[in-house]
Amino acid sequence: MSVLAITNKKGQPVELPAFAPASLIDTHTHLGMQADPSLRIARAAVAGLGTLITICDPGELLEPEGEHTDEVALTYDTVDCWRAQAREILDAEGRSDLPTPEVRTLIGLHPHHARFWSPDIEAQIRERAGDTHTVGLGEMGLDYHYDYSPRDVQRKVFAAELRLARELDLPVCLHLREAHDDGLRILREVGVPSRGAVLHCFNLDYEVAAPFVELGCVVSFAGPLTFKKAEEVREAARLAPQGRIMVETDAPFMAPEPLRGTVCEPAFTAFTAARLAEVRDVSLDEIAAQTTACAREVYRL
Repeated sequence: MSVLAITNKKGQPVELPAFAPASLIDTHTHLGMQADPSLRIARAAVAGLGTLITICDPGELLEPEGEHTDEVALTYDTVDCWRAQAREILDAEGRSDLPTPEVRTLIGLHPHHARFWSPDIEAQIRERAGDTHTVGLGEMGLDYHYDYSPRDVQRKVFAAELRLARELDLPVCLHLREAHDDGLRILREVGVPSRGAVLHCFNLDYEVAAPFVELGCVVSFAGPLTFKKAEEVREAARLAPQGRIMVETDAPFMAPEPLRGTVCEPAFTAFTAARLAEVRDVSLDEIAAQTTACAREVYRL
């Protein structure tokens, strides 16, 4: 079996949806968390992806027990090597016809790490914001599920990162978990950056999404869109306005159907995008065109 094959939790090959080469964008992934980033990039090419946006977090190195997988220097200093190795894999597997996916980055302090906010962290974000790989700030926001950082600290840091994005004229990627009311309030108080904001990995109903959309936010859908009992997420995807939707994986988390129980990777964007096409009653080509155009506009790809 080719190393490029996608398999389910039983090790059986799974056919990919028929997307055109380089027609999709995974707008949120964590390549540093993958066991073999180069192979994941190569498989993404086979699945029809042309660009991957990966996450970097300057708070990673300050976690005493963390694996530091999203560490900033690791990604920025290695991403071109990952792509070169992905090219070698594709060529060796007889897929020289496929372009190597581009890799871009988002940098920001995750709400889990909000307690580490400091002038040095802000300086790191400012410095990397000028890198050619960087397309926005994030993921940032509020996480009231785990509360790894005190909630008042999370709120202050979220506001600070929003102000920084506005100053730097960059879009933001929002992580909001069990905290949408406070997140919306802070967005209204500080203001959505002129380049926009993305509700990352949205998995609730459209009533929650609607006020964010009214503020100009984009809604990004990941694996939960495909889960068997997630009818409210699919209804949100159906109601979200055209031009305001993206797809992502948040890999290695939340693999979509029919790959539940496996480690998620960027190639799995194709399965979420295919389900989104079904929900919105459009073709695969059309959903690829819509979501990719939205991502290109927000992140200036």
